[in-house]
Amino acid sequence: MDQSVPTATKVDTRRVLIFIAFAFGIAWLAGLGVYLTGGLTNSRELIPGTGITAVALLLPVAYMGAPAIAHVLTRLVTKEGWQNVGLRPNFRKGWTYWLIAWFGPAVLTIVGMVVYFLIFPQHYDPELGVVKDLLAQSEAATGVASPLSPWMLVGIQLLQGALIAPLVNGLFTFGEEFGWRAYLQPKLMVMGPRKAMLWMGLIWGIWHWPLTAQGHNYGLGYAGFPWLGMLSMVWMTFGLSLFLGWMTFRAKSVWPAVIGHAAVNGIAALGLLFVRGEPNPLLGPSPAGWIGGVGFVVVALLIFFSPKSFVE
Repeated sequence: MDQSVPTATKVDTRRVLIFIAFAFGIAWLAGLGVYLTGGLTNSRELIPGTGITAVALLLPVAYMGAPAIAHVLTRLVTKEGWQNVGLRPNFRKGWTYWLIAWFGPAVLTIVGMVVYFLIFPQHYDPELGVVKDLLAQSEAATGVASPLSPWMLVGIQLLQGALIAPLVNGLFTFGEEFGWRAYLQPKLMVMGPRKAMLWMGLIWGIWHWPLTAQGHNYGLGYAGFPWLGMLSMVWMTFGLSLFLGWMTFRAKSVWPAVIGHAAVNGIAALGLLFVRGEPNPLLGPSPAGWIGGVGFVVVALLIFFSPKSFVE
């Protein structure tokens, strides 16, 4: 497979290791801070009465921001300079990939959700009991009955996830993508796109482990906790890394990856609105599950085995 972007002939191991040390060190220290202050679900308030918890600050700023901070620090420490940082939008030539990034995650999430409920129909609730409970809780808290029906609320959630979330969540996913896709990916591409994408998925998945061990994406009650959840996280990042990495390469910009990552985060919980019973979170219906993520996996495989995916 031809690889035309990198001009180096071998991986810049020194800079790669420095970047990884910063990205993991900052994030995992933040993960430790989350754990010591009550974890993801019982995080303590930093200032009593404000509602600002430790996890609300550490997760989006220190943990998700760690790769971007690592990008900047690595360039400063190694005196690399600021060429080719990936921030140029290149919208005129790469607009197709912006559209794929914006709407593709919603489509692929729904595909995985449908496949999951076809395999496990006992977990599908056409009456939307979860949504009805949410509406009842809102009415009890405010004393005002919601004018929305359960299906209307689902529709609003879908529209918000598909149209608005990619923009709003991008404020936070930029911290990851400016590190992973804008800095690390070009450094690894010299080993060949396939190897680079596999390494990207592995590194990114392991980077999540402190949060996965605290219940992120899969909760705390599944069989094999936390090890199977940690392996499942790597499986998810393999597929998602190929999807985001391919768009970054084709668009010659990190912004489609920022948008695509934000879109995934915004739509991932859609399937939970249709759930009844207690499905295994390692399987689905969210795209973090082995079955719920099948849409992303299929696309990733098509990208991985296509001889033209990473060719100019």
